[in-house]
Amino acid sequence: MDNMKSSDKFLLTLREASVYFGIGEKRLRRLAENHEGGFVLMNGNRVLFIRTRLEEYFIQIAENGGKFDGESDTGE
Repeated sequence: MDNMKSSDKFLLTLREASVYFGIGEKRLRRLAENHEGGFVLMNGNRVLFIRTRLEEYFIQIAENGGKFDGESDTGE
């Protein structure tokens, strides 16, 4: 079961989501802390991402100009 491809999994760990989406773990952790998009599931202190919802969230971001909420032009 651990040999499943990330594209076949429903839930991704922080590290798996980082590799799958090509986004840094720090950025994903910030998104999880902000509780945006309804794509986070907490299992104790472990952050799990609902892959399909996170994909939909990124599609919405791309359609709205490609910037995360609260992100400036400098990336801060």
